[in-house]
Amino acid sequence: MSIATVENMASLSSDLFYDILRRLDGATLASAACACAAFSSISKEERLWENVCSSMWPSTSRDDVKSLISSIGGFKKFYADCFPLIVNKEVPEFRFNDYLQYLEELTEAEYYGDVDELENISPSDFVSIVDIRYKDQTICSKVLWGIPNANSFNGWFYNCPFRIDLLNNSARDDDHGGEVTLSVSDGLPPITLMGRERKDGKLWQDLHGGIRLSWIVVNRKIKQAANLSSWSSLGGQRHWPTDEDFLIRFGSVLPAKDILPCQVVECILIMRFRVTHTEGVGVQTTLKLTELSMQLGDMEGAHVNGRNSLLVLKEALSCSRSKNYSEALESCLLYSKVQSELKEEKMRNESRLDRLFILGGIAACMTFCYYFL
Repeated sequence: MSIATVENMASLSSDLFYDILRRLDGATLASAACACAAFSSISKEERLWENVCSSMWPSTSRDDVKSLISSIGGFKKFYADCFPLIVNKEVPEFRFNDYLQYLEELTEAEYYGDVDELENISPSDFVSIVDIRYKDQTICSKVLWGIPNANSFNGWFYNCPFRIDLLNNSARDDDHGGEVTLSVSDGLPPITLMGRERKDGKLWQDLHGGIRLSWIVVNRKIKQAANLSSWSSLGGQRHWPTDEDFLIRFGSVLPAKDILPCQVVECILIMRFRVTHTEGVGVQTTLKLTELSMQLGDMEGAHVNGRNSLLVLKEALSCSRSKNYSEALESCLLYSKVQSELKEEKMRNESRLDRLFILGGIAACMTFCYYFL
């Protein structure tokens, strides 16, 4: 069998180039675009990047999401914005006393943000595009237009803790009928007894290592997007609050400079599964997704209110990112370290005050007894 030789790349058809490039993932496609002029030209085709995005984020295959992505700059820009994860290495290593002094120096207007800037932000401008994978298989794709319960923007939402409950408020979910489950057929290890799972933790280890979350936030007004998730799990808690519950935490560290005193906040993404069936005769081990939520928390663990959350989310869409996912994890670990140190310092200060009040009480009693008894 003879093999035809190719003297140069120019002798190959553009259709063949396109067929080659459409089989690549996003990172490889971006690298291939730098290989030659022909690849560079063809890699600008939006159809290629649309295929890449729909492969990585199945929710982008919806017609309404396609229209949204086209309106903010196209699929190539969308991939460039959302594939890298947010990295924030400027976590302030401040002392607790300095933090309190800073709070006392702020006026109410300064603490609660720029009101004029806030007037240019509307909860309806934000769109959440969420995809969950388990062992490279998509198990959930949801899209939420706007921020729920924000109609009374200048009242309840404005001052209360910010929270998005995606399962209760998301738009239609054509693929899963509104209920997301995992079973042994999806790759879960079987569970016969919850007591045994509590000891060996096989199911927890499998969930913790196999679940991936992408939570992309798009602002339609400023035409920017970012992925607020850490992709892989940052931690969690098993058998809480009940023996059948497994809580997995994702997130990122977002800039809050000139918005909050702590200068950075944590975007907390919570995913909770509950065991609905254990292994038995004719029954497979089955988990049901019962919670998928987002909230923002400051250094002290307090939830950020709706007003400041809108400012933080807008700022996050233009902050630094990295294609190295380990850097995003390091950023979150650094935040947790500083937060733990702040908590320990607060507990030490409270302990000192407690001892001071006890000694003061004893001294007062002794003085009273000495003079009046």
